[in-house]
Amino acid sequence: MDWEIVMGLEVHVELATKTKIFCSCTTEFGGAPNTHCCPVCTGMPGTLPVLNKKVLEYAVRAGLALNCEINRYNKFDRKNYFYPDLPKAYQISQLYLPFAHDGKVKLDVLDENGENVVIGIHEIHMEEDAGKLIHSKTRNQSYPDYNRCGVPLIEIVSEPDFRRSEEVIAYLNKLRSTLEYLGISDCKMEEGSMRADVNLSVRKKGSKEFGTRTEMKNINSLKAIERAIAYEAKRQIELIESGGEVVQETRRWDENRDKTFSMRSKENANDYRYFPEPDIPPISITEDEISYYNSIRPEFAEEKAARYQTEFGLTKKDAEIIVSSKYLAKLFEDTTAKCGDASEVRYWMMSQVLYFMNERGVQPENITLSADKFAQFIEIVKAGRINRQIGKTVFENMFFGDENFDVETYIKENDLEQVDDGALISETVKKVIAENPKAVGQFKSGQKKIVGFFIGQVMKTLGGKANPGVVGKAVNEELEKL
Repeated sequence: MDWEIVMGLEVHVELATKTKIFCSCTTEFGGAPNTHCCPVCTGMPGTLPVLNKKVLEYAVRAGLALNCEINRYNKFDRKNYFYPDLPKAYQISQLYLPFAHDGKVKLDVLDENGENVVIGIHEIHMEEDAGKLIHSKTRNQSYPDYNRCGVPLIEIVSEPDFRRSEEVIAYLNKLRSTLEYLGISDCKMEEGSMRADVNLSVRKKGSKEFGTRTEMKNINSLKAIERAIAYEAKRQIELIESGGEVVQETRRWDENRDKTFSMRSKENANDYRYFPEPDIPPISITEDEISYYNSIRPEFAEEKAARYQTEFGLTKKDAEIIVSSKYLAKLFEDTTAKCGDASEVRYWMMSQVLYFMNERGVQPENITLSADKFAQFIEIVKAGRINRQIGKTVFENMFFGDENFDVETYIKENDLEQVDDGALISETVKKVIAENPKAVGQFKSGQKKIVGFFIGQVMKTLGGKANPGVVGKAVNEELEKL
């Protein structure tokens, strides 16, 4: 309790352009090693980079959405370092004049004074990604894959404003939501589209001096980030309290061992020998371009949530859950537009869509259920052709079905149409009551809750297809006759 954690984040985000930042190679994820590269992105002698204009557009739109000041005049620099996954031994980045600076992100998390935490953004700059090394499990060898070389990145550098892991997670979720709604990145951490470096130090509470920081590189899941922060903070505190000193270094998070390990001493800017990139001229961003990018700004999650509450009558909690992903929000809006019943769409999304996502690990962007089929299903339920219990079975098969799945056909082939035959239901009710004299005795002794047992038995006898309302009425009427 005597210690305070101080953190800043460097978040690398791959932009969803079709081609790389300085050449026409595809940015598509995957592919056989070294098949998505060319002489430019592998740094062959005599080649020259040409800036992809879409990268600049996406970058500036991100800066505006994160409340940054946009440098109308900015330029690229060379960051020099040798590593096997960087074939030209330098990275084109921005150090001296990045395109955006002095932004801020307001979080839903509250500080100790009950106010929303606000995280400052020091700067955002454009740069190219490096390749990666594939480590052999059977040989003591590593193989470079240059497919990722030249994939466009923005690096979002925060101020050291984080004090809790809860704030870090909220910030990353906010970034992911914002960039997803902008349509400029898929932000898939599992594919490396969004990677976070955590700079962490500790200090005595009340101190204004920063401690010595360590950097934890490229952690690719929110759960891993939480565990890494907890471990590294504890490690530093114990080290200081035992009389040791924290060393400024880069550390690697080991997912399997739940520990951080030293990789190398932490470099500073002068270690990279930055100098202005000679092959790319400075960039000028006009006021007309800024105005245009502001004009195509989408409706973000917070705005959607507020509208859903007023327009569709959703609760604040339900609205926030649905808008947490633009894919869920689109499914909700498109389905509601087709069936005209937001309440029913909300029910099935909250009770079934989210359930299957959590149970099977389905990401929102991978949901294949179309709004057309969803709306058709809701209209069938509202028409009373199937009851809600049977509807859950139908919905599961529809949710995981392929594009050829047909709701009508499935219901007919599996004989799932709701039973509304009053005579059949009445006959079944009498039969169930006659077969359960002990339960009848409990009802007569005043145990009214036993009515639910009879309703359940009737529904079971009729294969779950009966109209629950009709069954409930018939059971109550028959029991009152006893």
